[in-house]
Amino acid sequence: MVDVTEEEMDNPTFKRDTVLSDVHLHCPNKRHLMVRLNAVGQPVFLSYFKLIWNTEDSASEKHVREATTEREHQYRSGDELCDKDRNNLKKERELNSEGVEALLDDDGDLEVVRRPRSASDLEAEDLLRDRVYPVILMKAKEDAFEDEEQECTCSDVVKIEHAMATPLEDVGKQVWRAAFLLADYILFIRDTFRCCSVLELGGGTGIASIIMGTVAKRVYCTDVGEDLLAMCEQNVALNKHLMEPGRGEVKVKELDWLKDEFCTDPEAPYSWSDEEIADLHDHCTVIMAADVFYDDDLTDALFRTLYRITHNLRNSCTVYLALEKRLNFTLRHMDVTCEAYSHFRNTLHDLENLQDRKMKYTVEPIKLDFCQFLIYERIEQL
Repeated sequence: MVDVTEEEMDNPTFKRDTVLSDVHLHCPNKRHLMVRLNAVGQPVFLSYFKLIWNTEDSASEKHVREATTEREHQYRSGDELCDKDRNNLKKERELNSEGVEALLDDDGDLEVVRRPRSASDLEAEDLLRDRVYPVILMKAKEDAFEDEEQECTCSDVVKIEHAMATPLEDVGKQVWRAAFLLADYILFIRDTFRCCSVLELGGGTGIASIIMGTVAKRVYCTDVGEDLLAMCEQNVALNKHLMEPGRGEVKVKELDWLKDEFCTDPEAPYSWSDEEIADLHDHCTVIMAADVFYDDDLTDALFRTLYRITHNLRNSCTVYLALEKRLNFTLRHMDVTCEAYSHFRNTLHDLENLQDRKMKYTVEPIKLDFCQFLIYERIEQL
């Protein structure tokens, strides 16, 4: 257990190697509850991401919009009280323009006549200003969930525990845009994945695997690091309500791209059984990965792992890769470049041109004109 003082909580320090995910910055009206500290003392937050299943108006949404329109009409036209206030203000301005002396109170202070605030003014203020919810620090997970459970409907909310700022080696603990993009695409063609067995490489917080679990038969969500995998497993448990009865089994497993074999040590947490490895090889038809191409060595290791796994699959397989093209200015080039993305494309090209009698890889880009089911900023670099 790591003790953190109140002062340290109120004044977080971001070091030069800190990486910050900006996904949560685009949801200013969403609560991000700090529920605990992880094993290495990093704050863990709980965020709620709403699924937009359809664009048709529900009865409640229609009622809210009609009420809002009525308030806007009142604000524009003004009620009787507002008209009276405006007439009083007009008279005051006329008197002032005639050079009437300023009114002073008994002490000689300037007496300022203020316009009375009406109810419609307060309603208009609510319309023009976003409600801001503070970050709430909680000591126990049960306390954090208690209030929030009443605010969310089970069928359209994904609950994710995550970090907001980490060193580079722990970026898997954060939520990244490419995971949302992959989740969008899964929901867009969800019938394609029904009854499938799926493997995710570098699952991180598990959001893509959780979304895939709403339609697929079985999902193996893999990554490295016991602390990260424990967080991922917790997220799977938090979203059991999204899984279809009899389907949606999401298994969290360790898969290290720098090793040639699966971890089968029964004493190790998140290890594979022989039956699970056989099930993966016999039934997996979909592999996916989101935002894992940010380091050249890890990119090489991922493609080696991808080649090894697909070589052992009994069925043909479709691989879905989602990433964000991050532009950086480098002194070496004295220009804005995207070296990690360039290395990814070169490695992908090598895989496509691989001379292998058993395997053939075909690469096809996917247009990003499909529907958006999660609220995030779908930038052109995705």
